[in-house]
Amino acid sequence: MEGIESFIATLPKVELHVHLVGSASVPTVLKLARRHPGSPVPRTEEALREFYTFRDFPHFIDVYTMVSLLVTEPEDVADLVRGIGRDLAAQNVRYAEVQVSPYPFRRNGMPPAVITEALDIGAQDALAEHGVRIGYIFDFPGHTADVDAMATLEHALSDPPRALTGFGIGGIEGARAPYLDIIRDVFGAAAAAGLHCVPHAGETTGPETIWEAIGRLHAERIGHGLNCLADPRLVTYLRETQLPLDVCPTSNVRTRQVAALADHPLPRMLAEGLLVTLNSDDPPMFGTSLSNEYLVAATVLGLSPAELTALASNAVRASFLDENSKDSILAEYSHLL
Repeated sequence: MEGIESFIATLPKVELHVHLVGSASVPTVLKLARRHPGSPVPRTEEALREFYTFRDFPHFIDVYTMVSLLVTEPEDVADLVRGIGRDLAAQNVRYAEVQVSPYPFRRNGMPPAVITEALDIGAQDALAEHGVRIGYIFDFPGHTADVDAMATLEHALSDPPRALTGFGIGGIEGARAPYLDIIRDVFGAAAAAGLHCVPHAGETTGPETIWEAIGRLHAERIGHGLNCLADPRLVTYLRETQLPLDVCPTSNVRTRQVAALADHPLPRMLAEGLLVTLNSDDPPMFGTSLSNEYLVAATVLGLSPAELTALASNAVRASFLDENSKDSILAEYSHLL
């Protein structure tokens, strides 16, 4: 165990699927909860960890929303980004594409320009203090697209943070159907404006959601995509195009999409020749970290150091970093094996 942990610690990493609020450390959430005693979010560590036991995916969304509503000040937003930088630097992560959902911050009275300034300050400090470069992906919940989709697009286009690189959708996949026209329209506008499109798809629903993301949402990467294996034609398409899938094993178990880590389809996805990246999603909420996801891949799913390095390389290549930055990180891998 010590040998593989040491290897993972030295492995340069890129994180492509991690959420801003979902990355808030337990002490940070407790601090916010104590400032808002009327919130249902617990104010003790033991109770908060119990709060993070999810019955199913909709329950996880409810908990995530409650925590998001604790973020009421611009400094809270900047602190969350600084915290991501600190935690990722400790894992030898060089770059992260952080998914930001501005809608709860707007509902708490923060104008888009104020949110943007806080995100800019946080990214600047994460780089200066921790050496971690941040890119942002603005997203909205599919189940509230009628309220949040256009407002998120307008924020992204009219007052974006300097590090904004992408546009996404999360939330409850099965509840998107009434809003498909809105969702398709905002993704079309985002793509036309030059934003990279990275929708969640195939996490809690089947291959049809992935096909929709590919055909109508201009997907350049897929968030999760673990249910692609149910459709052989889709597997062939993903293998031939090498469209990246951002996979988050512990998340899938904690939200009860997969029964146990040993049952996770990651090894099958790799065996099918799919381009997979490894990610933590909402690490403190799921009791994980990016380094732990690599450890799980090695010790539970049986991946070798060479396969772990390939996953890390996939993340660099699938990122929206400039080519020189990609080449700089990729060059480090040649010294590891």
